[in-house]
Amino acid sequence: MYKNKITQALLLGAGLTVAATSFTAAAADVPAGVKLADKQELVRGNGTEVASLDPHKTEGTPESHVIRDLLEGLVNQDADGNTIPGVAESWETADNKTFTFHLRKDAKWSNGDPVTAEDFVYSFKRAVDPATASPYSWYLEMTTMVNAADIIAGKKDKETLGVKALDDHTLVIELEGAVPYFVMMMGHTTVKPVHKGTVEKFGDQWTKPENFVGNGAFLIDSWVVNERIVLKRNEKYWDNEATVLNKVTYLPIENQVAEMNRFLSGEIDFTNELPNEHFKRLKKQHAESVSIQGNLCSYYYGFNNKKPPFDDPRVRQALSYTIDRDIITKALLGQGQKPAYFLTPEITAAFNPELPAYGKLSQKERNAEAKRLLEEAGYNSSNPLEFTLLYNTSENHKKIAVAIGSMWKKSLGVKVALENQEWKTYLDTRRQGNFDVTRAGWCGDYNEASSFLSLMQSNNSSNDPKYHSSEYDKVMNQALKSTSEEERQALYIKAEQLLAKDMPIAPIYQYVKARLVNPHVGGFPVNNAEDKIFSKDLYIKAE
Repeated sequence: MYKNKITQALLLGAGLTVAATSFTAAAADVPAGVKLADKQELVRGNGTEVASLDPHKTEGTPESHVIRDLLEGLVNQDADGNTIPGVAESWETADNKTFTFHLRKDAKWSNGDPVTAEDFVYSFKRAVDPATASPYSWYLEMTTMVNAADIIAGKKDKETLGVKALDDHTLVIELEGAVPYFVMMMGHTTVKPVHKGTVEKFGDQWTKPENFVGNGAFLIDSWVVNERIVLKRNEKYWDNEATVLNKVTYLPIENQVAEMNRFLSGEIDFTNELPNEHFKRLKKQHAESVSIQGNLCSYYYGFNNKKPPFDDPRVRQALSYTIDRDIITKALLGQGQKPAYFLTPEITAAFNPELPAYGKLSQKERNAEAKRLLEEAGYNSSNPLEFTLLYNTSENHKKIAVAIGSMWKKSLGVKVALENQEWKTYLDTRRQGNFDVTRAGWCGDYNEASSFLSLMQSNNSSNDPKYHSSEYDKVMNQALKSTSEEERQALYIKAEQLLAKDMPIAPIYQYVKARLVNPHVGGFPVNNAEDKIFSKDLYIKAE
């Protein structure tokens, strides 16, 4: 699929210098002998209504699924999660601090304009501009792009960002520190380009179907809020000839049983999830359609560290210890999820975590220690702890919340009120800090431990629990500046140890991605740990 047998991602992950690396891009690769269906249209479940389709205004997985089809960044991923060319057909670095990307000359926007290096300069500056209020601006700070941190903090002008266009097809990015996995980071939603003229003409309305201009394999054809987003082929896409699908429809179905039923009736080609309580039956009766794959994601509960009583680490520890992760993963889920006692999933590349002390205890021992800690913090049967647990609308999330609420009540006498909110409202509530305890999940933006551990840094705008630890920040800043793989991994382990001690969040389980996939969907990626699915790589086989 590409000229080099060793991928750019692996080379950079090893911290090696890569010079003038060139690839042959991969698109929908239909095996010889496979007969294609006459109707090349795909329908997929997307879990919920998207909050936005502006890559600089989003922070969630549902949004990234759609944006991946609409906008193309410097790099993409193949079915196995390897970094491959997107708009950039090659790149080089001599020191992992200065990166030069060579853009393909046939890349065009859907209105016919060429995609240029200046488009990326504009888009990166827009992402860090405080006026944009991007919830993911911190991501560019994590790259150590020159002046990104000061621009986000309002200390420097966005024009000082370390990115420049040498000419229409040559983009140079300067970092403050060596980041060997930087190219891998360029596959994220927040660093996808937007069309300057369209954004400046229409403002926040630029993503409406009638206004939209993109550079991805598909365009927005129609968008009915809370019903469907329909995409059509972008005839101006540089690799349009290799795209097979003509139409892709995203359905925002929050109820997993409803989604399952629509799949079984033939209305959906693959689901976003499947209902936990039907998993065993589906595995038995529809084994050919059940897909389970490793997923670079962690499921956790976040405590509001700035709000009493959750500003007391003893309360946070007590609630975390009492969660019986074996019951959640084996009895309630049972699809291969692993109990989590640290934030970073074990599937993360080069990450070898150490189980914290509380993870080595039996559940009975954890419950006893939790009761002692909570009583020490002033809560007992005569003064029970009461709070609200927030989660986004989903039957699967509800079942877990009910189960954990029951554990807390039984072991600690805690009184928990459950509150669910639709996705966009839930994100706003979390961001504003209007919660006691909240359900959360985090999926890696790239396959490296820093993608998880940077989340708990004080300067991270996605740090919704508002965990602020100077010691933790110091460890992570040192890790992010280190060019030694061995030193970085040791610092990541130290960061996890601090999280286990301070318990700003309660890790619950490491995901697998379980969904239903119709066997007639060709090109579906089963080895992509980040679950990055590009519709341009899919096709419908004849029945």
